[in-house]
Amino acid sequence: MKALLDLYYTEEKHPARMLDLFLPEGEGFPVLLYFHGGGMESGSRKEFRIMAEHLCAHGVAVASADYRMYPNAAYPDFLVDAAAAAAWVKGHIGEYGGSGRVYLGGTSAGGYISMMLCFDDRYLTAVGLSPADIVGYVHDAGQPTVHFNVLRERGVDTRRIVVDEAAPLYYIGLAKEYAPMLFLISDHDMECRHEQTELVLASMRHFGYDQSKVFHRILHGSHCSYCNELDEQGESVLGREIYAFIRACEASSNKGDIR
Repeated sequence: MKALLDLYYTEEKHPARMLDLFLPEGEGFPVLLYFHGGGMESGSRKEFRIMAEHLCAHGVAVASADYRMYPNAAYPDFLVDAAAAAAWVKGHIGEYGGSGRVYLGGTSAGGYISMMLCFDDRYLTAVGLSPADIVGYVHDAGQPTVHFNVLRERGVDTRRIVVDEAAPLYYIGLAKEYAPMLFLISDHDMECRHEQTELVLASMRHFGYDQSKVFHRILHGSHCSYCNELDEQGESVLGREIYAFIRACEASSNKGDIR
């Protein structure tokens, strides 16, 4: 694995708009752009090295990105940054040997970000992309209603379940089809997260989306506790699940040469 650290993904060299790029051997590989959790107020792109090592060992590159966070940001700054990171990866991964096939995902707050970019096309469209330019999405324990820290920004009780323009759920049903998606959650996740995730899945079924493209896995532990855990074989739990999803997507498209 080759690691290229602290790359700016916008012309403005803002310290929060950086990513680390982890590359496998060879060429023609897909890449996963991933966003960390932490409620859009903490967390770091440095948290996913174990996952990146696992994916690179199997022929998948990883771009782990930061974004502006509270208290130095406000909605939708983090979504704007995430879209900019996607545009950079899509536009530049070929320079590093990539196939141009980009997957996008995130954990917790990063899962909220990945769902917003997936279901609300305004952010990717603004940078010259569309949700269809993403081959597949990994939504790991994200909040599909208005994120609790966006509610806090509005002065609203953070326990409220609100669905409006700042909620991924608000947009389900607008697109004719979606790229494949992997939904991850733990069996002892945070309160209401299971019900919220089930509502996303039920909404997609209600609108008749192809269920062969929707993957749902329940892992063991508390909220996102598996992100840096190793399984009995010493492999990344998160990396294992994401790799299985990407491998299935690549195989169904007859693209890439991942191991």
